[in-house]
Amino acid sequence: MISDDKHFILRLAQDDRDLRAAQRLRYEVFVQELGATVALADHDARLERDEFDPYFDHLLLIDPQRSAEDLQDVVGVCRLLPSDRLAVSGRFYSESEFDLTTLKASGRKLLELGRSCVHADYRGGTAMLLLWNALADYVLDHRIEVLFGAASFHGTDMAALAQPLSYLQHFHLAPPELRVIARPAQAAQIALIPQDQLDRKAAMLATPALIKAYLRLGGYVGQGAWVDHAFNTTDVCLVMDTAQMSAKHRDFYIRKSGREA
Repeated sequence: MISDDKHFILRLAQDDRDLRAAQRLRYEVFVQELGATVALADHDARLERDEFDPYFDHLLLIDPQRSAEDLQDVVGVCRLLPSDRLAVSGRFYSESEFDLTTLKASGRKLLELGRSCVHADYRGGTAMLLLWNALADYVLDHRIEVLFGAASFHGTDMAALAQPLSYLQHFHLAPPELRVIARPAQAAQIALIPQDQLDRKAAMLATPALIKAYLRLGGYVGQGAWVDHAFNTTDVCLVMDTAQMSAKHRDFYIRKSGREA
């Protein structure tokens, strides 16, 4: 695990090389590590890509001590699509999995997140925190009001995922005005465990770090989950009113710098 964050660089992708470095990391995580089958992946070049990449901003966590020439310097990535680009992209990526009607009809400025991942050597340290802080800055700079995106549990075994999925549906379901719904074609058949039978500790241990980070910042999940056979995952849609995140982000920096509110 790499834990020293002093030398990291956080910025948006600036050119095709940056994008390919992000796609290389995604290939290593999603294809090689997790076994995803991606139609547009370039296996010879080891790039995981899709038709949405040109429309997104790509937030990069860069370790300049690694080789940029070999596309190994990007060790964390998250791609971002503001709703004001929908006229160009045509739709959000996650619309194939979730009905976003409620969010799109809200009139609020939206931001879709996706393809978030961290290199295996940098997990468990500060990498995710650094990406989240940079995301919060992006949200504030672009005046985003609601952010959302699909987040994944590895695997499609509903019995194995019953505890965490039930916990999320019982205790973190989005309010009606933010509630997206899994599309029926591949909606997961969740056998909800009653609240009084849930093992909360087991549920949280089985919940990926990205989802827990959303929850800590006041996020919710949409109704139901969607089975992504290509990626061998079960996806939930995370939704957050960013006014809550912005307040917590501000508090974090006040504590970190020692300044008073």
